Amino acid sequence: MKIASWNVNSLNVRLPHLEQWLAAFAPDVVGIQETKLEDHKFPDTRLLELGYRNVFAGQKTYNGVALLARDPIEDVQVGIPGFEDEQKRAIAGTVNGVRIINLYVVNGQDVGTDKYAYKLRWLEAVHGWVAAELRKHPKLVVLGDFNIAPDARDVHDPAVWNDNHILTSTAERGALDKLLQLGLHDGFRLHNDAAGVFSWWDYRAAGFRRDLGLRIDLTLVSDALKPHALAASIDREPRTWERPSDHAPAWVQLDRNE
Repeated sequence: MKIASWNVNSLNVRLPHLEQWLAAFAPDVVGIQETKLEDHKFPDTRLLELGYRNVFAGQKTYNGVALLARDPIEDVQVGIPGFEDEQKRAIAGTVNGVRIINLYVVNGQDVGTDKYAYKLRWLEAVHGWVAAELRKHPKLVVLGDFNIAPDARDVHDPAVWNDNHILTSTAERGALDKLLQLGLHDGFRLHNDAAGVFSWWDYRAAGFRRDLGLRIDLTLVSDALKPHALAASIDREPRTWERPSDHAPAWVQLDRNE
């Protein structure tokens, strides 16, 4: 079971890329972020033609999340239960007995800003939600654009991306660690200890060509799924295409006995 996450940074612009990638990579489940589409504009019919059922929650210009799957998506949850939020940043569903939570984590702007405080509140709400989901669904994958680089290996320059910088600050990494302590594991790190493997590169300053990136797109697997996580990586290929998203897909593969 191949499960992927991709921040497409506008599905309206990137739909041809998504179609090309689905055909080439053939994932079983995909969580996408930053669709930037109102629900009535979501290309559900086209995705069904490509063999992917879909559920989605979007808004004009900003945010937006969706789950695509070859098999039925059951028990769908839109938004974080009990957390009032107009921004469409979270969606969950169950596919073949595996619960999947797809997150577009708040960026946070800068350390100390109101948006940073909102990010930390949002992550605390996610923690409570994931804890409850794990009690009901031991087979759980939490994926998405986390807007947090887990450690120094996941940034191109740790001197710049330090404990006081947005996306790498002590509080943000602490919130991610707290989530992992519930019994989640970074799928990528189960198979790769290397530094310098990234999923996001800034459009500015030739970020991709110079490989000035961050690994902020994650696929986290629960204790119950950890033994079944056969492989995980980042697919850089779509980032090389014309007018790409600034993110590349992250993926984890589970064996069929999960």
